[in-house]
Amino acid sequence: MGHYLRRNSMEEFLRRNFEVPAKNPSAEAQRRWRDAVGTLVKNRRRRFRMVPDLAKRSEAQAKRRHIQEKIRVALYVQKAALQFIDAARKVEAPLTEEVRKAGFCINPKELASIARGHNAKNLGNHGGVDGITRKLSVSVENGIKSDEISIRQNIFGANQYVEKPPRSFWMFVWDAFQDLTLIILVFCAIISIVVGLFTEGWPKGIYDGLGIVLSIFLVVAVTAVSDYKQSLQFRDLDKEKKKISIQVTRDGCRQKISIYDVVVGDIIHLSIGDQVPADGLFVSGYSLLVDESSLSGESEPVNISQKNPFLLGGTKVQDGSAKMLVTAVGMRTEWGNLMETLSQGGEDETPLQVKLNGVATIIGKIGLGFAIVTFLVLFARFLVRKGLHSSLLKWSTDDALTILDYFAISVTIIVVAVPEGLPLAVTLSLAFAMKKLMDEKALVRHLSACETMGSANCICTDKTGTLTTNHMVVDKIWLCEVSKSLEGKANSNELKAIASENVARILIDGIFQNSGSEVVRGKDGKKTILGTPTETALLEFGLHMEQLFNVRHQDCEKMKMEPFNSVKKKMSVLISLPGGGIRALCKGASEIILQMCDKIIDKNGNTVSLSEGQNKHILDVINNFACEALRTLCLAYKDMDEGYDREEIPDFGYTLIAVFGIKDPVRRGVKEAVKTCLAAGIKVRMVTGDNINTAKAIAKECGILTDDGLAVEGPEFRNKSPEELRNLIPKIQVMARSLPSDKHLLVTSLRNMFNEVVAVTGDGTNDAPALHEADIGLAMGIAGTEVAKENADIIIMDDNFATIINVAKWGRAVYINIQKFVQFQLTVNVVALMVNFVSACITGKAPLTAVQLLWVNLIMDTLGALALATEPPNEAVMKRPPVGRGDDFITKIMWRNIIGQSLYQIIVLGVLMFDGKRLLKLKGLDAESILNTFIFNSFVFCQVFNEINSRDMEKINVLSGIFRNWIFIVVVLSTVVFQVIMVEFLGAFASTVPLSWQLWVLSILIGSISLILAPILKCIPVESDKHIGDHHSGYTPIPSGPDSV
Repeated sequence: MGHYLRRNSMEEFLRRNFEVPAKNPSAEAQRRWRDAVGTLVKNRRRRFRMVPDLAKRSEAQAKRRHIQEKIRVALYVQKAALQFIDAARKVEAPLTEEVRKAGFCINPKELASIARGHNAKNLGNHGGVDGITRKLSVSVENGIKSDEISIRQNIFGANQYVEKPPRSFWMFVWDAFQDLTLIILVFCAIISIVVGLFTEGWPKGIYDGLGIVLSIFLVVAVTAVSDYKQSLQFRDLDKEKKKISIQVTRDGCRQKISIYDVVVGDIIHLSIGDQVPADGLFVSGYSLLVDESSLSGESEPVNISQKNPFLLGGTKVQDGSAKMLVTAVGMRTEWGNLMETLSQGGEDETPLQVKLNGVATIIGKIGLGFAIVTFLVLFARFLVRKGLHSSLLKWSTDDALTILDYFAISVTIIVVAVPEGLPLAVTLSLAFAMKKLMDEKALVRHLSACETMGSANCICTDKTGTLTTNHMVVDKIWLCEVSKSLEGKANSNELKAIASENVARILIDGIFQNSGSEVVRGKDGKKTILGTPTETALLEFGLHMEQLFNVRHQDCEKMKMEPFNSVKKKMSVLISLPGGGIRALCKGASEIILQMCDKIIDKNGNTVSLSEGQNKHILDVINNFACEALRTLCLAYKDMDEGYDREEIPDFGYTLIAVFGIKDPVRRGVKEAVKTCLAAGIKVRMVTGDNINTAKAIAKECGILTDDGLAVEGPEFRNKSPEELRNLIPKIQVMARSLPSDKHLLVTSLRNMFNEVVAVTGDGTNDAPALHEADIGLAMGIAGTEVAKENADIIIMDDNFATIINVAKWGRAVYINIQKFVQFQLTVNVVALMVNFVSACITGKAPLTAVQLLWVNLIMDTLGALALATEPPNEAVMKRPPVGRGDDFITKIMWRNIIGQSLYQIIVLGVLMFDGKRLLKLKGLDAESILNTFIFNSFVFCQVFNEINSRDMEKINVLSGIFRNWIFIVVVLSTVVFQVIMVEFLGAFASTVPLSWQLWVLSILIGSISLILAPILKCIPVESDKHIGDHHSGYTPIPSGPDSV
């Protein structure tokens, strides 16, 4: 019956009013829980500091839309008008002396207006892109010189945006002091001091009031320090989030720099997925397609070329590659103005923050009721006592102080009862976890993701770079109808024997001409390859072939290029040969390229027709390479005459040059990480664009593909009906030759059909929809594009699957730590309320004074959160199933512990209150003071030992790993030390008296009995909620009885 009432009151109230989705919550859901909290908030500034201000957010969105509309109109409507006006003016903006002395021949404002306004006429007036480069004193081949950077920043500005100044420590002190109950207590303390000075004189008259003031000062100081440290952690994380790199040419060398170091005149290299770091002009490139929706709101991508050379900062490269010249940076760009509005309104609150706001609201209402009743009972008893002594009409300052003391106690009960620290404990725990994860190579972009990752029961992971090392080498090659391993010098010589110089020349040209990567020479003269791991492996092989055959690749003019993307799964280029004629080169997924070929080359370099038998043999070679866990890739070419249409790259009639088998070893520790996932109730699915045999070989090596599992190909998967998918998806462990749309379909189906909490990894631009759709989007930090990172919730900085497991571990730790803290705090709440209320009703006075209750509030709120919410994860968290959607936050196990510990404390303190003097043999004038001090001391030690109990809600051994958490040790020791100081030395302020060593020992013994009580309580079995453990993965929940020791 009790469970039914609880379930239909507290949990139902929380579900109805305090449930928001982890990603993209609606404004209505956010407004609903704020309304449900109502006015029962002690400190709105602090409680809602980490919660978005919906009004400010709405204002920022309106401002952003206005800027976007202005840009859209400027780009698409006013362009012609602007060009007409500029043509009429034909007057260049005057140069300042500073610009002229720096060696530049164009006004910075005029330069910025060219790209921003897409002003082709004005660009033409300055001699086009070439003219602008001359006026900026920059070489397209060599870029700017490093010693010019400060000059350019001084003239044209830095690539920085206006940001809100960080909050100082004193602002956090001010926030902590905005607590209404603390302000009321300060007024009570001031009145107490004034009245005390009149009645008892100096210094005795100030002790009670000064004690409250000092306690408030301590609460404010500790709270402000804790909040300020959190803000510093979030500031560090924000800096990490903003670290975006871009490739530039400077001092004749290609190098990687932060986008914030970009200056006007820089030559930027753009490729798929990059964010354009500033406004600029297209210099050269191929098939450049840019998404300008972040600026203009227009979803249609824009083709950038010599005819339309204008690039705007903040836009994303959707396809192609290019070099651009930077013409405006920072606040001279429209992106700079937009960036001001992006951080307005704060980050979305997490589901746990919202739920704990609900818990705080419920407990706060109960506490407010108890506080009012306590004051009324104390006041009524006071009036009855005065009435019995016939002194109702005679009032003294002592009477006023007594009533003031009653009021202060009631207000302090509200301080203790309204657990403001609950929602903030989530922030503290998340900040701590995010900081630790950053050290472990995981950057959490959204707070809620760290929390949600603890509930993930499915991970859809990429293969390349995540499960494998991404350090690729060409291990095998099929060339001139012969397969060869490339390990060792002898094999290299064999390669020279089977291929002629003519074959080598075709192969080398095919590798170097059809590549998005570059071989660059650094300042030290060493050659470095800049590009993707696959292309790096091919170029390294190409350099080896050049040495082996003493042949250099030709310098050819590239007429058209189609860069590789995950949809086409191939890369093509059209080149003009030095001796005349045109050649198309194509490389990509082996099955796709092979279908485009009808010829092969023999050992002399002659083309011969590809027979059906040879085709089958080559397919066997591809499959054999794949079964050895090698990535397979084909290279082909087609020669045409000069009359061929240079705008079209053919897709048939190619001659197959070679089949490569590229080795990408499985990362160390991946197999163990997958095993950990399975033990934790997390199913791992591999989704890759590779050949199915390669995928299966790697999946088996990692422990992902089991005997009863299924490996499917993308085309087969996407053509299934919804009903077929329902039957197929539970068995799928590997999906090969998949498109990004296949990954999106899988994620959507897992979430909607099976209600799974899905984490998905992605690195490409086309992975953005799947990353956005998943409960947790995980982007790769090394291989990932900026588009993928922007749509992700967490960035895996080392691209390692084992790091994903660390994120899941910390996500679970956050959830469990908050449960521990809630269990601890609710126990203190229940005991403090009941003890003061019962004592007030029966004896007419409260055993715990305002100062003592403020100290208890500090122990259970800020210090309790520090101790319990920062517990690092242990191995046990990954040996239990994930928390399911809709599971009760306050579980039956927690209720069992709360009720058991609360009953013990209430009974012990009740016995001491009503029969303590006799039991402790206390006599004399100070017997009452000693008893009250002993009750306070015992109560605090009960909380200290219960804090230790709360380290584990289910296992009997709560001391395991305690010394690994230095924060917990420091908090507990600090609490004990300050308790000794309060009792022994601050009696005048804290209403305590020194205790004998026997009473100290007894206080500690009374508190430590809770350590003995805890395992007894944990042996009481509780019925598991039906929905716990009811996961699609079929894992059973952890036992709740003593067997879980």
